[in-house]
Amino acid sequence: MKIVAIIPARYAATRFPAKLMQLLEGKTIIRHTYENTVATGLFDEVIVATDSEIIFKEITENGGKAVITKGNHESGSDRIAEVAKEMDVDIIINVQGDTPFVNKGALEKIIKVFEDATVKVASLMQILEEEKYIEDKNYVKVAVDKYMNSLMFSRSVIPYPRNKEIAITYYEHIGVYAFRKDALLKFTEWEVTPLEIAEKIECLRYLENGIPLRMIVVNGIGVEIDTPEDLERASRALKL
Repeated sequence: MKIVAIIPARYAATRFPAKLMQLLEGKTIIRHTYENTVATGLFDEVIVATDSEIIFKEITENGGKAVITKGNHESGSDRIAEVAKEMDVDIIINVQGDTPFVNKGALEKIIKVFEDATVKVASLMQILEEEKYIEDKNYVKVAVDKYMNSLMFSRSVIPYPRNKEIAITYYEHIGVYAFRKDALLKFTEWEVTPLEIAEKIECLRYLENGIPLRMIVVNGIGVEIDTPEDLERASRALKL
């Protein structure tokens, strides 16, 4: 089974422009993500897919592999599909460019679920414990069924704590996806869906077309960089 990692890397992020080129302890966020992905040794190939000459040069001039893609993709999945459609590959891992702490343990877990032939798409999540993050719209929450298949993704608090007498586990969706090639290419054929448009969460397109994501709980994936505050948290984490 051939497995590749493709890292979508858009330069003009809405919430934090040029965030992937921000320095994190002397190295850009995108280089941290790329090099940590390569260092796992899990992939036949690791590629950065970007619309930016700046990011392209950052990777290639430091010994990595990158390709320039179209600039008008609706999502990271659309961007990596442009690259993957011409590749001879079975499983594609979409490692988000803003996950500089990505590690081998987490990626091994997401690859392993494809031993189940019924799994078409998978993703990662971690437990959210601090209330301020549970309520933060920048943290995408996910609710799952008893088989760990996704039921809903939202920037709102899910599940809503109507019953105050029980303990509720909240999961943060981590933007690391894995697809069988045919599922990824089918994603690009579907129109953008209503919930996806409302929430600005691309994986809702799968749910709205009847395909659940198999979710894997991981620990220690670290900080995803969505805001300047996240960058500060990531810097503190590296110094620990």
